[in-house]
Amino acid sequence: MPAAVSQPRISRVGPPGAASYPKLASSCRLLPLTRGGERECSYRLSADFKNPQDPDDMSWEPHPTKYPMAELEYPNSGASERFILLIPRDHEHYNPLICLESSLHAMVKHYLTPAQQVLFGTIPSKDLVDVVDFAAAATAPTSSAPDNGSFPPSDAPSPPSSEVSSPSSDSSASSLSSQSSLSTTFSTCTISSASSLCSTSALPTYAKSSDHPSPPCIDYLQLLRDALLRKDGPLFLKVLDAINALFRLLKYPPLPLDPFEVSSPNTFSQAVKSWTCMPTEVIERLVEEAYQRAVGPNIDMLKRYEAFSSEVYGELMPTFVSDIFRATGLSESSLFLDLGSGVGNVVLQASLETGCRSFGVEIMPGPAKLARSQLEQFKTRCRMWGVRMGEVELEEGDMLKSAKVDQLVKEADVVLVNNKVFLEPLNEALRQKFLDLKEGAIVVSLKCLMGSGRASTRNSRERSRSPALKERNLDDIGEIFTVTAHAYAPGSISWGGGGGEYFLQRMNREDYARRKLQFETSRAGSARVTRSRR
Repeated sequence: MPAAVSQPRISRVGPPGAASYPKLASSCRLLPLTRGGERECSYRLSADFKNPQDPDDMSWEPHPTKYPMAELEYPNSGASERFILLIPRDHEHYNPLICLESSLHAMVKHYLTPAQQVLFGTIPSKDLVDVVDFAAAATAPTSSAPDNGSFPPSDAPSPPSSEVSSPSSDSSASSLSSQSSLSTTFSTCTISSASSLCSTSALPTYAKSSDHPSPPCIDYLQLLRDALLRKDGPLFLKVLDAINALFRLLKYPPLPLDPFEVSSPNTFSQAVKSWTCMPTEVIERLVEEAYQRAVGPNIDMLKRYEAFSSEVYGELMPTFVSDIFRATGLSESSLFLDLGSGVGNVVLQASLETGCRSFGVEIMPGPAKLARSQLEQFKTRCRMWGVRMGEVELEEGDMLKSAKVDQLVKEADVVLVNNKVFLEPLNEALRQKFLDLKEGAIVVSLKCLMGSGRASTRNSRERSRSPALKERNLDDIGEIFTVTAHAYAPGSISWGGGGGEYFLQRMNREDYARRKLQFETSRAGSARVTRSRR
């Protein structure tokens, strides 16, 4: 690993009696929530918590160097993250509280069995952003804090070069077998129930006891939401400590009394093994976390382009990207190319969501640099969430001059070109390059590259069923492709709020040969008729 790349901070975590694990910790920063570089990157922080028992407690207020923090355990052994417990004055900027709760809910929902989920309580039916007016909260008077974005940099480390190791045991035994009686349903609690959280450190001992009383009637997730709504900082930390203690019990089950008995594996790792595909919510959380930590602090770099040129910057939203993957049938065995890959969003999501091999090339230095940073952040996030991604390669350079692009175009299964603002000379050069695509390869573009004879989403007829070739389009490159148009929903792109169309252009030489033969046969027949009339 290069010397410039920091190594993970190592400490020891785990409940008493459990094995010690290296801790991969990271810290979040206050970053813009918006994508594509539309907003200025300046911040004014506002306190969202207070101490109801001590009105003079100023530890929850913004400070030039000291921030109120909370730590959340992540699925992989030794992984956790520290979140700043402040909110941005601009409610559209990154909000650590929303990020923390959203990631927590995704872990509970997708990594745990129903019986294990009961230990944590009920996931609120509405997202935090839908029940809290952060815009109003952020305008409340607060003490002074720096508003120029000069906050301590994230200490999120790049991961070691080795991959996250999976548990070698294939045992399907539940890691909560020693706590089976804890799976009874918790009743919803009120704030007064907080007194039963007097000692979270006692939870490991409680879990190992064979004759413990009925489980504590605490709905931790709802109580955490209540603490957020009431802005009760001490209660929020106390409940989160209890949740983390339960997470650690699942990550580091108590060691068996019999030294020859195989210990239970990390419950979260076992859950990942059981997935047939990665849950959409987990993908969205990982993508958003990586973007906000790698790209968000440097969003102004995305504005450095020449107006009305082919280098105008814009992004495709993650849900739209997932639609493209489904429409093209991208899979683990596929090779995906993104020509003009920007900060690497689509390339990284492709490898995470489908496990495919991905390659991206970007000509602008700013986005290319952020793409490399986001790749490192993605590797860290994958380790923290205990998941794997496919191979990713990024290149800074001109897509038309890249020897790597020339090589990979011949092997690619799917090629994405976000060419909405590309000038015609660039689009024409790409058409020529795509002649090297293999049969069945698909070009995805936001502006149709391959002619006008295409199908629409309202008419699923592909061009292979279009009228026969004519003299005027016999040698048109676009006629080698079967083209279909698909609709994308409003909010799918960063540069506009409306919907639109994107195009799948499949290399189909066989169909072109058939249609060309039809044309030549028809033309020969017409010539014979003309000669006979003479």
